[in-house]
Amino acid sequence: MVTAFAVLLVLTAVLAWFNERFVRIPTTVGVTLAGTVASLVLIGLDQVGFSGPRIEGEKLLETLDFTQFVLNGILSLLLFAGAMSLEARQMMRQRASILTLAVGSTVLSTFLIGFGAYAVFALVGLDVPLVWSLLFGALISPTDPVAVLDLLKRARVPKKIETLIAGESLFNDGVGVVVYIVIAGIAGVGAGGHAEASLAGALGLFVKEALGGMLFGLLVGATAYLMCKSIEGHVVEVLITLAAVIGGYFAAAALGISGPLAMVVAGLVMSWGKDVAFHGATREHVEGFWETLDSVLNVLLFAFIGLDVLLTPTSGAQVVAGLLLIVVALAARFVSVGMPMPLVRGRDGYGPWTVRLLTWGGLRGGIAISLALGLPQGPYRGTLVTATYAIVLFTIAVQGLTVMPLVRRAVDADPNVALERA
Repeated sequence: MVTAFAVLLVLTAVLAWFNERFVRIPTTVGVTLAGTVASLVLIGLDQVGFSGPRIEGEKLLETLDFTQFVLNGILSLLLFAGAMSLEARQMMRQRASILTLAVGSTVLSTFLIGFGAYAVFALVGLDVPLVWSLLFGALISPTDPVAVLDLLKRARVPKKIETLIAGESLFNDGVGVVVYIVIAGIAGVGAGGHAEASLAGALGLFVKEALGGMLFGLLVGATAYLMCKSIEGHVVEVLITLAAVIGGYFAAAALGISGPLAMVVAGLVMSWGKDVAFHGATREHVEGFWETLDSVLNVLLFAFIGLDVLLTPTSGAQVVAGLLLIVVALAARFVSVGMPMPLVRGRDGYGPWTVRLLTWGGLRGGIAISLALGLPQGPYRGTLVTATYAIVLFTIAVQGLTVMPLVRRAVDADPNVALERA
């Protein structure tokens, strides 16, 4: 495990250096594409008789286990760092909009993508049941907070829109996981040990995991805040926040509540109180530590996403289905954020370009891949994994590289956006 991680770290550093030296596109996009190209080269060599490099690469990636690496590894650190970097007070002012989109859009998108996927799979000759298509809709619908927050830092979108996109992405995965577990129970997968699929079961699961996770995160964040407030020393304060994240995440797992949501809330609590908890140079050191850790882990995660293509055996029909589902996912995202928008536009004054920014800024990433790879082996797993990779790679490579021109057009065309930028 340690050896495999060391190899991944070295490969990521080389890919990041190559991108920074020669390609010079955003690092996360660059290392994802470079990792994907490297995987495809190894697959190509295997096809012409040089199977050794691919076999060794597969052994490395299987040792690391992408699902464990993300969901039970770096995710807690990334979510806490991302939440702490946001303006918690601004997010509270927009809480109605954020929660409306996080719940309404995620549920609506799950069914739109699910039924669309069922039609696409049938069109290309893949016999995937409706319930498994809906399961795919559930795992791909929530936007990935890690990918979205990285995009927002680079795009410099207006503060109100940034808060809306970031807030939705931080909370919609909690809703998505509940929907995913319920549908998985119907499909007989029993994700996370839950095979019950009733309305009462879903509500109970939401209360326990989502609300329980948020309350626990509030407790963890408040405890870390009070401890940091009482001292003045950046080394100890970094240690306190690090312990709060790692210890809090595993404690949440032991309690059977949502660790990701707990870390989001803990990060927002620290963001709310960082003016009081940290002072002067201490604040610079603590924030600098989390910003650096966030950036390094982001690059590592996206390199892993590109390299992990190597472990995805696929067929021509599955690839075609994945390409068609990119369009389905974009259309579902546009409809699912557009329909609830009239409910929140009047309250917070979002302009007509907001839906387009939410649609094109709705990236998918490591969480979707982790859920897909976590599915048990079976006749439909490969199809869902291939489709997930297709959408994730498109959102990172295409949407991630083209969001800046969209932001500029929004600023030029929408007075509300231009005013927020001023």
